[in-house]
Amino acid sequence: MKNLFLIDFYINNLFKKGGILMSNQSHFSDIFPIGFYNDLHPNFGVNFQMNRCYNFSNDNEMLMEMRAVSSHIKSYHDFINEFEKLYEQSLENGHKLRAAHYLRITEFYMTSENPKKDKYRKQFISLMREYFGIGNEFHHLVPYENGFMSTYRLMPKNPRGTFVVFGGFDSYIEEMFKTVLVMKESGFDIILFDGPGQGSTLEDYHIPMTHEWEKPVKAILDYFNLDDVTLIGISLGGCLVIRAAAFDNRIKRVVADNVCYNFFDVLLQQFPTKKRNLIKYLVQHKNKLHASIINYILRKQCKKNLMLEWGIAQGMHVMGVTTPYDFFRKSLLFSAKDISHLLIQDVLLLGAKEDHFIPHLQFFDQGKALVNVHSLTSRLFTNHEMAQNHCQIGNLGLSIAVIINWVEQTMK
Repeated sequence: MKNLFLIDFYINNLFKKGGILMSNQSHFSDIFPIGFYNDLHPNFGVNFQMNRCYNFSNDNEMLMEMRAVSSHIKSYHDFINEFEKLYEQSLENGHKLRAAHYLRITEFYMTSENPKKDKYRKQFISLMREYFGIGNEFHHLVPYENGFMSTYRLMPKNPRGTFVVFGGFDSYIEEMFKTVLVMKESGFDIILFDGPGQGSTLEDYHIPMTHEWEKPVKAILDYFNLDDVTLIGISLGGCLVIRAAAFDNRIKRVVADNVCYNFFDVLLQQFPTKKRNLIKYLVQHKNKLHASIINYILRKQCKKNLMLEWGIAQGMHVMGVTTPYDFFRKSLLFSAKDISHLLIQDVLLLGAKEDHFIPHLQFFDQGKALVNVHSLTSRLFTNHEMAQNHCQIGNLGLSIAVIINWVEQTMK
């Protein structure tokens, strides 16, 4: 099952500047590792981030190094200390890609108040661009509101089509270089951008996230004068991509990877069942008393749940608000329920059976809501394929193959 749907494709000098010269004919499984490791850390959220780090690097020595420090990590403070050391060690030994991903995961768990966070973010971006040979000629600052959206365009000779790609709640587009370079070498023009609330657009220009994702996508399509694109949204981007496609007919093909039908329900998933209905009622019915109660409940719950603690801190930062209650209120806007019927494009929905962020039932809810699309293809990845986790961490190559196969067939 490991090589299910993996396709052959030609790669000429792919990643040559990073010291990884692939053969002319290869499987995606040669580029991305297959397998999810449950033994990197006992906390699943932390374990997932370590696997995410490994999946983007495909570096087996990284697995051994992360296992060696895992027992020392009891808190985010411990995590930051241990991964700072791994970063410094890797950089000193000349392992730039490994160092970049160690630095990214170190910065990932830092709060916005940490004085090192922005320095580490910029160093991560610099290392990634250097490793993959992506110079300033590929980088664009697309005007948006009171700042710019950090954007890259990677174009092969005689492209077969254009992919416009963005992330979600916590990603930087530079993390995706390896993924989109594979797509580029498969013949597609790639435009990759940080939108409001994401990466450099948030950190350098202080533009918070918006649910009206048609606005940043319009700015990108206008800037590059595009009228026939495949729009790919990753993680929370699986919700944003539906929103953008509902209001712009220049988007011909839509990929939600993974589906995120209702972001508020994703947040509720982090709480014990008994508390969900109470939190839902208090957030949906706005008043000052409810705000005080919610802030008390969430701050208390954060002390028991590391992933929730990180998620709420990140959410307030991304949305540009100062309280957990305001973050939850804003999250209500991120839903595909009321706009899915507007889509008339070809749509590919990707989901993961054991996604620990997004309840897999949202995968089916989203599919049922797309009643007017030109075509609908749905793909739920399972543990038999080692792609059962959020955004197919464990078998990224498989999900890329599925996307490219689908686009090729749809364009025909």
